[in-house]
Amino acid sequence: MFLKKVEGPRAVTLPDGQIMTQADLPPADTRRWVASRKLAVVRGVAYGLISQSDALVRYGLSREEFHEWISAVEAHGEAGLKVTLLKSYRQP
Repeated sequence: MFLKKVEGPRAVTLPDGQIMTQADLPPADTRRWVASRKLAVVRGVAYGLISQSDALVRYGLSREEFHEWISAVEAHGEAGLKVTLLKSYRQP
């Protein structure tokens, strides 16, 4: 079996014991961002699977958009990333 050479770790262990690998990250050509894909990218960056700058380039995200994802996860968990619930989570 051939393993593709990747920068950084191939897998990280999350605090709940789950193992997250490069394969768990969304594809680079992702255009439809559902909450679970956003959460995978946020977790990947938070636990060192991918650097923030690499994530921004790979997924074509702006720094502000990515920081919004991070603050939504910190404040409301995965539900805060759902576009349908965005209005209820906004601060007045």
